[in-house]
Amino acid sequence: MTPRHKPNHKELAALRRRYHVERERRVRPDGSSQYQGTEAEFGYYAADPYIKGPTKREAFHDTVEVAVIGGGFGGILAGARLRQQGVERVRIIEKGGDFGGTWYWNRYPGVHCDIESHVYLPMLDETGYVPEWKYAPGQEIRRHAMRIARKFNLYPDALFSTSVTSLTWDEASETWAVATDRGDMIRAAYVINATGTLTNPKLPGIPGVEDFKGHTFHTSRWDYAYTGGTPEGGMIGLADKRVGVVGTGATGVQVIPKLAQDAAHLYVFQRTPSTVDVRANRRTTARDVGADRSGWAHERRENYLRIVSGEPEEQDLVADQWTASAGLLEKLLPSFRRHGDRKAFEAAYEAADAAKMNELRSRVEQTVTAPDTAEKLKPWYRYACKRPTFSDTYYAAFNRDNVTLIDTADTHGIERITERGVVVDNNILEIDCLIFATGFFVGSSGIHSGKLPVHGRSGTQLLHTWAQHGPRTLHGFPNLIQMGSFQNASSVNFTHILDEQATHAAALVAAAEAANALVEPSPDTEDAWIALLAKDAPDHEWFHAECTPGYYNREGLGRPNGPTAYPHGAVAFHQLLADWRKGSMDEVLRPRTATRP
Repeated sequence: MTPRHKPNHKELAALRRRYHVERERRVRPDGSSQYQGTEAEFGYYAADPYIKGPTKREAFHDTVEVAVIGGGFGGILAGARLRQQGVERVRIIEKGGDFGGTWYWNRYPGVHCDIESHVYLPMLDETGYVPEWKYAPGQEIRRHAMRIARKFNLYPDALFSTSVTSLTWDEASETWAVATDRGDMIRAAYVINATGTLTNPKLPGIPGVEDFKGHTFHTSRWDYAYTGGTPEGGMIGLADKRVGVVGTGATGVQVIPKLAQDAAHLYVFQRTPSTVDVRANRRTTARDVGADRSGWAHERRENYLRIVSGEPEEQDLVADQWTASAGLLEKLLPSFRRHGDRKAFEAAYEAADAAKMNELRSRVEQTVTAPDTAEKLKPWYRYACKRPTFSDTYYAAFNRDNVTLIDTADTHGIERITERGVVVDNNILEIDCLIFATGFFVGSSGIHSGKLPVHGRSGTQLLHTWAQHGPRTLHGFPNLIQMGSFQNASSVNFTHILDEQATHAAALVAAAEAANALVEPSPDTEDAWIALLAKDAPDHEWFHAECTPGYYNREGLGRPNGPTAYPHGAVAFHQLLADWRKGSMDEVLRPRTATRP
């Protein structure tokens, strides 16, 4: 098939068979348990490499209106929107040394956002900032996070290098007791959990990983003291080093070209190749994006959301590969409202998917000169099975003499690690430095993992409630507001989702204060909400069960259907929240009975 060829039934059947074979090469019976956390054996994780100087301070014992857990964009936006509602005492508690969240920790060489910066960076209208690049580097994103925090005066009450260790509801005062690992005990009328979906790094549980005597680190804790250089490159410390990098997802696609330039030799360990489309990054001006108009960023962001959610738009303001391939995101997001003959839609969808994937596989052939390497880099699965990636330098890196691709599909990953290197197919590759670009436990915050215990009324644990009934509300328990992916709409531009959640959370706090009430929906209200989510939940389970293993489908075990996200997409969900705020919030409020201290 040529890139633009529309495949026929015979070709589609052959593709299905190839996709199944490639999936079976990579599926492991241990599923997500093939990964482990970074705390136990890797001491480098405990240290914050970006802190300069001591972090000792006196413990805080005070009372605030709202405690926000997390200082990434979710927490920053919650603080900013609370400020706009007139809330003064907002305490943001962040384990990193400054604001930024995942952009504070991820400073690896080549780090960029793969969503256009003019829609990804929030509050551009409010701050008057125009991004310098179409796809912003991590440093520009981190600076913008700090810019928002300064504008809304979030620094004075922020606690950095601090982790919340427990949340306990005090019924006598109707406040939360927030304990931290620094000895703080803070009383808060409301708690907003904004710990993010990319919080806890993960490592492959490879036998012998603890025995490796060379240097090792995770990309989210990049060790520039060892490598030298900056996020722009120049890692002179690797000039005489044999470097191995494990992982070829979004992070690997960005960091591998930089390592290829600077390492004496680079071994890339790949289980499943990513799709790598054109990025075409470039510097931008205010004129390029129409930033001379009031509300330009809001307009652009809404335009982008509508297109990637399958909504009609007369003009594509962003015009990138995300919007060009928006129709193929239907199986990734519960966003597209389809009508008519389902079989006809699925047939047309499969044909369009095959044409796009054929185009991406052709890009590999056109760029990578060694046929054997090119074949190993071709992605054999449907487009929405893995997060798409974008790069103009990734494939060219494999044309270098000092770069070797090690495909581990037939051994279901790296077999083991020794003191000196990595074993694949009974061959040992001696390595000086091993870098894990293996991502995060997606969606696993401290509350969800149980590391941050939450005790509500009568000491009831939140996780026990969820284990029995599942998450049943956007807010409550009481006065505990969750930001993130649970029971919200989804979009590839997650900061837009977070901003809408922050706006809603701040409005809830304001409504509860005005009514002298608690945020705590009744069981009947929760039942109605769960029924709404379940009514039109998309049937995507079959699709992800056929996908190559990854975090989208729980490493090949499938992604079960169920009322976990709003089924009609982000555009409709945001309108639902806006209409709700304009109307009455009485259904989620309960009269307050105690007098706060």
